[in-house]
Amino acid sequence: MTETQKGVTAIILACMIWGLSGLFYKLLADVPALLVLAHRTIWGVVFFLIILAVWGDLRQPVESLRSARAFGIMALASGLIAVNWLAFVYAIQTDQALEASLGYFIFPLVTILLGLIVFRETLVPAEWIAIALAFAAVATLTMGLGVAPWIALVIGLSFGCYGALKKNLPVGPVVSVTAESLLLLPLALGWLVYVAGQGDTVFGGSWGLAVTLFLSGPITATPLILFSYGARKIKLTTVGVLSYLNPSLQFLVATLLFLEPFGLWHAIAFGMIWTALALYTAARLRQDKVSQSASSSAGTSSTTRIKSRSETSAKSSSMM
Repeated sequence: MTETQKGVTAIILACMIWGLSGLFYKLLADVPALLVLAHRTIWGVVFFLIILAVWGDLRQPVESLRSARAFGIMALASGLIAVNWLAFVYAIQTDQALEASLGYFIFPLVTILLGLIVFRETLVPAEWIAIALAFAAVATLTMGLGVAPWIALVIGLSFGCYGALKKNLPVGPVVSVTAESLLLLPLALGWLVYVAGQGDTVFGGSWGLAVTLFLSGPITATPLILFSYGARKIKLTTVGVLSYLNPSLQFLVATLLFLEPFGLWHAIAFGMIWTALALYTAARLRQDKVSQSASSSAGTSSTTRIKSRSETSAKSSSMM
């Protein structure tokens, strides 16, 4: 298997775990969402630290928090990812997995908008149209259902802001998420203590639920490790295209397995989002192709100049 094939396989596996994770969290439907979040944080930290210990990078998460700037960024990032995790778990528990999938479909378009607003990036016409379609989809769903898709908006915005916040952070994804989870750890442990103090169980009330809560750590950590590994092996454009597998699987799980209602307004809104994503993907692929052509041309010109200089030098030498 080539390095590219390994990268593609890792990204697909990561997106499959994320896309099918709704089935896992459905098993925890009777456990309060905040308690699930607390366990997800605690056992995620444990699993991450085990992995980093094997890699010999156990000190990196703590070292990454030493500067005030990095600490502030990761503190904000930890809050955003906690909101994202909580919103997803809540969506699954309240039979709104379809809306959660919409949130992850919206996420790439949120990223484009943040790139425009925060990083002053220029957009091509197709990206402007994609953003307009995303706004139209949300407005359509709001008018059709009589309520805004708040869960989708929270998921899309929290994950988009999370990515933008960490754009220039010189820390690997596994190390940074471990550091962020460490920052959330006191709150998670404090919530468990509070719940126990109220006389409620903190492990779900049965051995089966307790084991499932423990497994939320590996379920959280494994796809991120696979994704970070794969992203280093293949082009970012390929990563972006493959990433749509995650919300696509979430959509199928919600409609085919959870049997959540998918009406006319959903069809119109999702159709707009899928069209927007198709335009966005086509634009990115086109830009990537242009960049590669430019790099190739620059390399060819450089080679030609070097060759010309070499020939000139050789002629000069022969004349001497």
